[in-house]
Amino acid sequence: MRHTVLMYNPISTSPGKQRLPLSLLAIAAVIEADYDSEIIDGNLITDPAARIIERAAATKAKLLAVTVMPGPQLRQAVGICRQVKAACPDLLILWGGYFPTQHAEVCLRSGYVDLCIEGQGEAPFRKLVDVLHHGGSLEEVPSLWYIDAHGTVRETPRALPVPLDNLPWFPYHRVEMERYAQHSYLGNRCYNHNTSFGCPFACNFCAVVALSKRRWIPESAKRMADVVTYLHDKHGADAVEFHDMDFFVSEERVADFSERIERLKMRWWGLGRVDTLMGYSDTSWEKMRRSGVKMIFMGAESGSDEVLERMNKGGKSGTEQTLAIVERMKKYGIVPELSFVLGNPPDPLSDIEASVNFIRKLKKVNPATELILYIYTPVPQENSELYEAAKQLGFKFPETLDEWANDEWSQFALRRDPATPWFKRTAHRRVRDFEAVINAYYPTVTDLRLQNSRMKTLLQGISGWRYKLGFYAWPYELKALQRVIHYRRPETTGF
Repeated sequence: MRHTVLMYNPISTSPGKQRLPLSLLAIAAVIEADYDSEIIDGNLITDPAARIIERAAATKAKLLAVTVMPGPQLRQAVGICRQVKAACPDLLILWGGYFPTQHAEVCLRSGYVDLCIEGQGEAPFRKLVDVLHHGGSLEEVPSLWYIDAHGTVRETPRALPVPLDNLPWFPYHRVEMERYAQHSYLGNRCYNHNTSFGCPFACNFCAVVALSKRRWIPESAKRMADVVTYLHDKHGADAVEFHDMDFFVSEERVADFSERIERLKMRWWGLGRVDTLMGYSDTSWEKMRRSGVKMIFMGAESGSDEVLERMNKGGKSGTEQTLAIVERMKKYGIVPELSFVLGNPPDPLSDIEASVNFIRKLKKVNPATELILYIYTPVPQENSELYEAAKQLGFKFPETLDEWANDEWSQFALRRDPATPWFKRTAHRRVRDFEAVINAYYPTVTDLRLQNSRMKTLLQGISGWRYKLGFYAWPYELKALQRVIHYRRPETTGF
């Protein structure tokens, strides 16, 4: 008889935008040969707790594995796991992902999270499942946090990184693939995939640094192309979103991949860095264009070179490179999607103004540039100038999971209204008012309803005087229009 491991994917930030639960498929893959797994997706099931409790009883499962990011996922996971632990006290609950990597001890002190795995989880997870079902000590499991018999929190050494080509393919048969095919700007049947783990850079506002310790572990171009071909041939995919933390680290890999998938006539999207992509040759850009890339997400982060240097993100020529990349992408018909992290301490209003003025420059160079505006939220990172400044201004993280799951900290995780000590209502209004104006004057290309429509003309007509005069305050008419039309805002809805 094969043992069963239960896996739970809490709800994401965008209801109705069900993306494949890649983190759970990754760990399901490493036990597929010897164990059964069942994935319970909170995006698809109205009562995940009841389903987990029912399946735990039916399968006599010993372990529930949960993937957790801050925000809506964390909030649902807290309530569901508390219910499950009360009903099934012998079912061990394991958390992995961004949040437990950074806050493992807080998780373990909750009383309903028994174990945490940090960083790349495939090898530690396989070892843990073997120990639980066939005997052994938790001390043998790498990258594991747990509480020992004396009530002491223990942490085992980090596992060595595992090359992704050495790991088995995802067991797609464990999920209902049809329910994850999305209609979006990219295509009629868009799926998501990760082709790498981690990131080699050390931006000091980014949670990925703690997760991957500056390691970048990629799939080969051949395996990437094989996966995309499978999604195309088997499941009718005509588009793919690559959710890598940094898809474009290796120009050689991207160029090779682009050549391999050109024949498929796919459309795709990925995340990269401005400075990395500026170093690509024209030949590689042409291969990417022919392969079907339609949009590339990059972190512009700030309109101030001084702030970029403090972020460890580009330094003295950072803004010049950003202007150059949006101009270069215009030549290839690829949409630049830029994120900004606004309101950095100690002077958030000055930081906001620098970025607002810079965004206007970007729009002059390439009006097609998409914008995502976030508010700076600290991450626990050693030797981070921004994090140290935040602590000096009175910032500290919650000490319990219940506090993390409340309204205030759920908002914090979305980087929309974090309520940090230095970010006052004046700064918040400035960001949101500018956002309302620029989203109306330059509606996102990802809103299929607005392309060549009267609604787009209406939005631009009503917002035009504000944008041209640089007068963003009190845009009540635009906020009312947004409630009526419900046009897409990339910062909250993505595709």
